[in-house]
Amino acid sequence: MPIRPKTLSSTSNTPRHRPHARRLAVALSAGLGAGLLVASLAHAADDEVIFGVPAWPGITVKTEIASQLLEPLGYTTQSREIGLQVIYQGLTTGDVDVFLGAWLPAQNPMLEPLEADGSIQRLATNVTGAQMTLAVPDYVFEDGVTSFADLDPNREAFDGEIYGFGAGSAASEILNEAIDADTWGLGDWTLVDTSTVGMLSAAKSAINNEEPIVWVGWTPHWMNLELPMRYLEDDKNLFGEGNGESDVRTLMASDYAEANPNLVSLFDRFSFSAEEQSWMIQQYGQEERAFDQVASDWIAAHPERIEAMLEGVTTRDGEPAWPAVREALSL
Repeated sequence: MPIRPKTLSSTSNTPRHRPHARRLAVALSAGLGAGLLVASLAHAADDEVIFGVPAWPGITVKTEIASQLLEPLGYTTQSREIGLQVIYQGLTTGDVDVFLGAWLPAQNPMLEPLEADGSIQRLATNVTGAQMTLAVPDYVFEDGVTSFADLDPNREAFDGEIYGFGAGSAASEILNEAIDADTWGLGDWTLVDTSTVGMLSAAKSAINNEEPIVWVGWTPHWMNLELPMRYLEDDKNLFGEGNGESDVRTLMASDYAEANPNLVSLFDRFSFSAEEQSWMIQQYGQEERAFDQVASDWIAAHPERIEAMLEGVTTRDGEPAWPAVREALSL
């Protein structure tokens, strides 16, 4: 094995403004006084679903799968690639109807106030087996850095740096708070906040040279399939209970959910395993395949899952959803 340039020691064993129909109706009735026109336009607005999509491969593919299922049912869809905080704001203003990437508890500070005032409705978990916490290469873990407690005794080896994937992310807020509070002795550490691409490029470079590095890791993601990595233990649960076990929820604007119970039925059954979404992320984010083709391939390979997702769901005309989707997508 090549000699590593840094030495580790151990002290522990152990991610268009369109008002909702209700707002359209109020504005039009005030401005036009035409009840029939208002009712017609309000009904028309319900056939459109606007997704908030941060620039994350997994949510991009999941959203495309949802769009490909919705279109045979008579809905039109729009995906808006915007930042996380803008998505949460958009769910309260009518700019966004559905968001498929609420990582909890990491995003709780954004979600809970809006959930408490009734703006947002939390639907089903759409990824099972998710986790987010700090990760290191296999060889670092095997050299004895197996927990957050082992980081500060090895600060020099890591140059006192933790790599993150973007300022303003929930992970960055968690780590900045830990640094400010000197949790686990991280008070003199630096969070190198770059991007997902930049962070993983740094991880791959360090791994190629068998150098120590610590970064924010999560599953589902292609990194779990392609990088020799391990998650650190953290009995303070900085990233949430169960060492960062995460609940990835679907969110819907509350008034939109009230107006569209058929869509609530669909999204309450719309879910994937962490391994399935890691594959989607790998195919789109790493293999650079078109996201619509990745989505189509997953749908074609899982007709029984699609049928289960569509149980109790109808087309816009009130017909059963599964036969319509099966015919349109040749399943």
